[in-house]
Parts: sequence; structure tokens; C-alpha cells
Amino acid sequence: MGKNKRHKDNTHLPFRLNVVFFIVFVLFAGIILQLGVIQILNGEEAQDEIDRTENTTTTISVPRGEMYDRNGQVIVDNEPLYSITYTPPKGVQAGDKLELAQALSSYIDMDYENLTDRDLKEYFYLQNEQEVRDRVEDQVTEDMDNGDVYQLQLDSITEEEISGYDNQTKEVIAVKKELDQAYSLAPHVIKNSDITEAEYSAVAENLAKLPGVNVTSDWERTYPYESTFRSYLGSITSSEQGLPKDDLDYYMSLDYSRNDRVGTSGLEQEYEDVLRGTKEKVQYETDSNNTVINSKVIREGQAGKDLQLTLDMELQEEVNKIVQEELQSAIVNAPSLNRHLENAIAVVSNPQTGEILAISGQTYNRSPEEGEDRFTDTSHQALYNAYMPGSTVKGATVLTGLHEGVVTPNTWINDKPVTIGGGPPKGSYTSGIGSVNDIAALQQSSNVYMYFLAMYLGGETSNRYDMNSLQLEDGTLDKFIYNFDQFGLGVPTGIDFPYEASGVKGNLTQPGQILDFSIGQFNTYTAMQLNQYVSTIANGGDRIRPSLVNSVHEPSSSDGLGPVYKDYTPEVLNQLDMDSSYIERVQEGFRQVAQTSEGTASSIFSKQPYAQYDMAVKTGTAQASKTVFSEDGERTTYDELLNKTLVGYAPSDNPEIAFSIISPYLGEGATSTFSISNNIGARIGEAYFELKKARENGTAEEGPDEQENNNGEDAETEE
Repeated sequence: MGKNKRHKDNTHLPFRLNVVFFIVFVLFAGIILQLGVIQILNGEEAQDEIDRTENTTTTISVPRGEMYDRNGQVIVDNEPLYSITYTPPKGVQAGDKLELAQALSSYIDMDYENLTDRDLKEYFYLQNEQEVRDRVEDQVTEDMDNGDVYQLQLDSITEEEISGYDNQTKEVIAVKKELDQAYSLAPHVIKNSDITEAEYSAVAENLAKLPGVNVTSDWERTYPYESTFRSYLGSITSSEQGLPKDDLDYYMSLDYSRNDRVGTSGLEQEYEDVLRGTKEKVQYETDSNNTVINSKVIREGQAGKDLQLTLDMELQEEVNKIVQEELQSAIVNAPSLNRHLENAIAVVSNPQTGEILAISGQTYNRSPEEGEDRFTDTSHQALYNAYMPGSTVKGATVLTGLHEGVVTPNTWINDKPVTIGGGPPKGSYTSGIGSVNDIAALQQSSNVYMYFLAMYLGGETSNRYDMNSLQLEDGTLDKFIYNFDQFGLGVPTGIDFPYEASGVKGNLTQPGQILDFSIGQFNTYTAMQLNQYVSTIANGGDRIRPSLVNSVHEPSSSDGLGPVYKDYTPEVLNQLDMDSSYIERVQEGFRQVAQTSEGTASSIFSKQPYAQYDMAVKTGTAQASKTVFSEDGERTTYDELLNKTLVGYAPSDNPEIAFSIISPYLGEGATSTFSISNNIGARIGEAYFELKKARENGTAEEGPDEQENNNGEDAETEE
């Protein structure tokens, strides 16, 4: 009985083993089946994931184009610099950057003066991440995004915790800050100024320890003529500033990088598209671990193209000197009379082409602090500031009258004061002029001739000098405005510059105001507009767009300009819709202003050394007011001031230069005692022709001969 029981137990053992083996078999079969499914159905996808690569394209900056004057003199250059850059791989972590910053800071000196509290707190966070995280409870941040949570964590860091960093640590933080600004696979400048040879060599020798870091060359803008013409050359951002925030999307759409330098003013901004060059484009291939496994250049880079300006820098420097000397002379010799005189502005151009040869605006500092200059260059006034021009616009007035048929060359008017409705007499600045026609009215600057011309234009033909009232037809002012616009008076000149003012058109409602408009009161114009106006008269009726750039050139591998990429030809904006014989009469009137004894500027222009240059000019004086604010904000307006203006060209028969000068806010007594604008114009004409002669004789480096300045002692006969 016992034997049978043992035998029965033994028969159960194999059965149980079989069950176990069967279960194991089923499990293995399932695994094998699953592996088969993966291999057959998903094998290619799995292998692709293992072999996955990604192509990323990045760009590398190139040097910016340079600028030259019309004679090939460099006026904006690029100075080569040592540069240390960082190109982060994809997926780099903050901790990796911190380690790199610690290593790199041991080889270079880094400025840390501009570190912010946030920079210090971010460093503290990296050093004490878990501690800072624990300060903010989860329930507080459950509805916040990651950025807000991070800011909350930074806010928990106290001033005491970040106040004890030594200078070496601050250098590490400064380097880390630069590293953080780099974008994946895009080179970013860590340092490119004040790098010593020792720093450069130390980094170069240890590149293997500094992943992503490289030593290369960079550039910065230099100006051989220092501050001369700087307000027109313009500015660019630094690599730290990068793209302007307001225009970020625009520049990014044009393949810029965030830390690229771009023009923000002047010609740097106007010609950004050619100065920037073509950046090298590199394609990187990375694997699933973000490791670069291949790279290739898919577009070669090319330095920015160079600009040749219309400017003559030698003449520009001479014009600056002339304006400064005449401005100082006016203030020093008549300090009480000219206590509000601060500025003088001059524009010089070629009236046949519209090329700007020189622009000068100078502001006199009456009480300079220690280390301050006596003069400040404010040449931007030529485009930005508009002033009432006075009688310089009488050429446009006369041509309006001749063209509209309300006066003819045979129209003679007796110059004596006009009164309207018992008001004060309205006459010319100089009495006893007598009877004048169009040419004589310009020669002697007759206001009365212009008044009657305006009355004729408005339908008043009674020729009365004493009127109870004056009624002009509707549209009288519109006729004036239409004709003045043809000269560029009151409309943008179209100069190749980011901004220019178009002047201010007064709200004239009274007939007497329209009479005053005819002699250059109320409406205001810039010196550039006055230059375009006188150039239009000088060249016989073509209003030409003023230009600051002559041509664009391919970058050169040697000194000097490369081949021409684009040449700018003169652009005629409009032609005067006026008979050429009328324009010739105005030209003759301008010549007589300067060259005949009765001309309002003859006391200067008809005498040597200036007479030999055969200049034609028109003088102007406009009543002006100036508002001055004291340190405590008190406002004072001075009404009895004068703008002294001058427009002209030379030689009168075949003009090579045109000039416009504005000297605003002289004292009322300057009507008959001072000639600052005339002196500036005469000396500019002399400087141009003497410089031309020196170049023809091969002695240009000596500059034009300096003539003795009369400092306004010879007074003109003012209008």
C-alpha cells in the first residue's frame, strides 16, 4: 500500500514539469513572435531612428563695405581685429556652458562692469539649482508656465546671496552671458576688442579644451577723417546690440542673425543692402545625439560692396573751417547784437548733376566746459531744420509771375511803400530804389515789385499804393505753391538719405500774408531745399535729385576701389514748365546781385579776390522768432530776430558749383551791419576754385590759398 502511494506521487512530477516547460515555451514563442513583428513591420522605422540625421543651415558674417570720397580717399574703413568666437553645438546644456565659461575665463580678461542683478542671479541658480527650486512650492506654480516659474525662482534669490562674488567669478559670469547669446551652430563673437596677443595665443593653444570656441578675425569701423561728415556717414550697431528690436522680424526675414551689425542711421542705413555683403552659408549634418558628422559650404561669402560718395573731403574740411571762422567772427565781433546766433549751415553741390560736394553745419559753444570743443558739428541741420528764407526765393517769385503772365520783362514798377487798410507801410529794406523790372527787382531785392506781382496774380490790377482793403482771388496762394514746388521749395528733395524734412507751409488766410509769402516769409525750407532750388535755376530748369553716392563697387582685394557694380546717373525729377528766356532773365538778375554796383551783395562778390570767380547769388533776410527755455522751464520768445540766407552758383555762365547758406537768429541790427552768410558763400566759391587749380597744378595737398577774411567789415546793401 505504501509503494503504490509513492508511485502515484512520482507520476505527478513529470506532468508539472511539462506544464512549466509549456508555459516557458509559450512565453518564448510570444517574444520571438513580437521580435518578428518588430523586425518585419517596424524594422526599417527603428533603423531610421537609429540612423536619424538632421541638416541645419547657418550663416557666417563678412566684413562690411567701405566708403570713399569722389577722389578715392577712404572715409569709412574696417580695422581688422582679433576675435574669439563660440559656435555652440545643438542641444548644449546650461551646465556645459558654465564649465566652458570657467575654462575660457582663465585665458582672457572679460569686462564685467555691465553685469545686471539678473546675470548674477542666473549664475547663483546654476550653482544652487535644487535649493532655489525648493524655495518655490509646487502648488504655487501649478498653473504657471516654465518662464514664469523660473522668474519666480530668480526672485527668491536675495541681494545678499549675490553680493559677495569676486572679480574672477564676475568674469566667469560675463563670459557665460556671452555664451548664452549664441545660437546653435552659429558663430557668436565672445570678445573682439582689446584682445592682447597673449590672450589670443592662450586661447588658440587650448582650443581642444574649449569645445565650440575658435580664434578668428573681426573688424570695426574706423574714420580717417574723424568727426568730419559723421552725421551723414551714419552708425551701425555693435555685435552686442545686434539687430534693432523694433525691426527684428524684418531683418530676420532677410537672412540676418540676431547679433549681426546693421546700419541704424545715415548712409550706413540707406545703403544697408549693399554694404552688408553676402554671408557665407554652411550646412551642418548632425546625428541623433546632436553631434556634427558633416558640414559643407553651400554659398561662398563675399564682403560688402564699397560706396564712392559724391563728397569732396578736402573741400568738406575747408567748408567746415570757413563756417566755423565766420560764425565765431560774427559772435565775437558783435556779441550783444548776435547773442542768439548759434548756428550756420552750408550746402555745396554740382548743379548739373545734383552731386553733393560738401555739407557743413556748425554750432558755436559760447561757454565750453573743460575738455569741450568750441564747435559742435550739426551738419544734420541741412536736412532736418527748416527756416524762413527771405528774399533768396524771389527768383521763384519772379518766374511764377512771368510764367503765369501777370508780369513781363517790360513790366516796370515804382518801388515805394504800400499800405493796406491803414496798416504799417510795406516796403523794401532799401529806400530809393526807384522803378524796377524783373531783373532790377532781383538785383536790388525789391519787395514792392514782388508785392505787386502777387497782387496781379490774385486779380488786383489797380496799381494803388494806398488801399483801404485788398481782395485776392481764391487760388492765388495755390498758384504760388504749385510753381514753388517745381523748384523743390516745400517738397522733399529726394536725396538718398533715410530722412529729410520738407519744411513747413504756413496757414496763410489774409491777402497781406500772401504778399509777404512772395518775399520769403511764413513758409520754411531746409538748406538742402534751397540748394536744389538755386541749382534748378543755375542749370536752366532741371530739378535734379541730390545725391550723396556716386557709385557702388565690388570689394577689392587690394587698396582702393574695385570694379563698378552700379553707377548712379543724375535723375531729373522734373523740368520747369517755364520759358527758357524767363529762366535766363532770373540768371541775369542773380549775376547782377553779385557783379554790379547796385547789387545787394556787390560789396563782397564784385571785389577781389572773389570777383575773378564770376559768382551769381541772391541774398535774403527773413524776420524770425526764437523760443528759449531756461533751466527752470521758463519760456521766453524773442521776436525781432533775422535769418540771413544766401543762394548762389559759379561761374555764372557755366556753373560748376551751387551753394546755399543759412545763418539763423541774428539780431535786428544785422540788417545793415553784418554779412555772415555772404562771407561764407564768397569764401566757399574761392575755396572750390583754388582747390581745383591746385589739383590741376599737382599741388592739391597744399590746399587752397587762404585769403584774408574781411569779417563782415564790408557791409552789403541789404534788402
